[in-house]
Amino acid sequence: MTTAIRTANPATMAAPGGHYSHAVAGGGFVFVSGQLPIAPDGTKLNEAPFAAQARQVLDNVAHALAGAGSGIDKLVQVRVYVTDIASWPEFNAIYAQWAGAARPARAVVPVPQLHYGFTIEVEAVALA
Repeated sequence: MTTAIRTANPATMAAPGGHYSHAVAGGGFVFVSGQLPIAPDGTKLNEAPFAAQARQVLDNVAHALAGAGSGIDKLVQVRVYVTDIASWPEFNAIYAQWAGAARPARAVVPVPQLHYGFTIEVEAVALA
């Protein structure tokens, strides 16, 4: 039995910066690639404050989910990478507002650095 795989690269997001799709749906799930704080016009927000980067990343996750026919309310798992674990409380407040009633499994992982000097990256899995 073969399961159809669909990719999503919504026009509401900057084009992927490499050989990947923003989201891939298959087997009843949507997998969102690691999203960086890149605005829809391609502007990299690496000089922006952490809160602005976090909001852009979460907007990107929401757009990727929508492009794949899913949504925040269908999130199953979210993985967050931050370059400074001291940013966790600020991120948690922004995330709680963004996620609303959704409470997917989540991990916050401190890392030494991210591409382009960003301070946050988020990947996710949701139901299709």
